[in-house]
Amino acid sequence: MARASEKKLMKRGILDSLPFLVVLIPFAMLFGVVGTEAGLNIAQVMGFSVVVIAGAAQFTALQLLQEGAPVAIVLLTALAVNLRMAMYSAALTPHLGQAPFWQRGLVAYLIVDQNFAIAATAYERETQWSLADRMAYFIGVSIPVVPAWYAFTLLGVLVGATLPEWLALDFALPVAFLSIVAPALRTLAHVAAAAVSVVLALCFAFLPYSIGLLIAGLGAMMAGAQVEKIMERGNG
Repeated sequence: MARASEKKLMKRGILDSLPFLVVLIPFAMLFGVVGTEAGLNIAQVMGFSVVVIAGAAQFTALQLLQEGAPVAIVLLTALAVNLRMAMYSAALTPHLGQAPFWQRGLVAYLIVDQNFAIAATAYERETQWSLADRMAYFIGVSIPVVPAWYAFTLLGVLVGATLPEWLALDFALPVAFLSIVAPALRTLAHVAAAAVSVVLALCFAFLPYSIGLLIAGLGAMMAGAQVEKIMERGNG
């Protein structure tokens, strides 16, 4: 049975994640709308959101499928877009790595941009939390975010065709990522990686099947890692 402190932290996590619903709800609805417009049925759209549970990768894969890209390109590009999840996992390992296997598996499934951003920031600030406290908080920040992604994707599927043109949801995609990326640019390495990714994505935008995203992602990781090494040598 959860201790009082764990229940309190779970409730705190729920409250901390609620502001992200402002951009997550239209983001999820937009995928439901776009998925049905692309010819997917309700089971296929929901399968995307429940199994993949990664908005940027879902939109990327859907666009490539519409363009008739080879399956290998679709998979590689979606994986490249989702490489950030591997970095998220590495960042959470010092905080949650000692949890039981089933809890780590649950975190691996639930982790998305929003709950990672909130949890990672809290873990850096609240260094006195126990493992159980950190896990309770992560579950708390996931409770509003993940079910909302499912529910509003479904709503987008069901009502997408009836939405008036003036109620455009396209704004949700860039706003959702700006709300996550901007606060995360805390070091020179983060800024360098973001800048390189933008430049490379624009330079290679002419390549078919969004291959430029693969190049931008790899270039950004290399740039960020190199800047971190330079900074570590400078501080040594």
